[in-house]
Amino acid sequence: MTTLRLIAAALVATLLAAPVLADEIPVYKLQMKDGQLIPARLVVPAGKKFKIEVMNVGKTPAEFESITLRKEKVLGPGAESFLVFQPLSPGEYKFFDDFHPKTGQGVIVAK
Repeated sequence: MTTLRLIAAALVATLLAAPVLADEIPVYKLQMKDGQLIPARLVVPAGKKFKIEVMNVGKTPAEFESITLRKEKVLGPGAESFLVFQPLSPGEYKFFDDFHPKTGQGVIVAK
C-alpha cells in the first residue's frame, strides 16, 4: 500500500509540474500569407528552447521549411500548427515558404 501511495504522489507531482514547464518556453507567432512571412525576422534567445506558432492566413498552401534546422511544416489555407526548436547557438538560421521560395524568405536570429 505504501508503494502505491508513493507512485500516486509522484504522478500527481509530475502532472502539476508539467504546465509550469510548458509555460516557460517562449512562443513566437509567424503568419504565412501567399508568399509573405509576417514577421520575416524572428529574434529568439540563444541557448533556450522555443516554439513558433505558424498560421497560414493566405489562400494558398504554405510550407515552413528550414534546411539548416531540419524543420518543415505544410499548412493548408487557414491552418495553424507549431514547431518546437531545441536551443540554438547564436547566429542566423534561414527559413522559407517552400511553396513561394522567391518571396517567402525569413530568418531566425538567435542572440
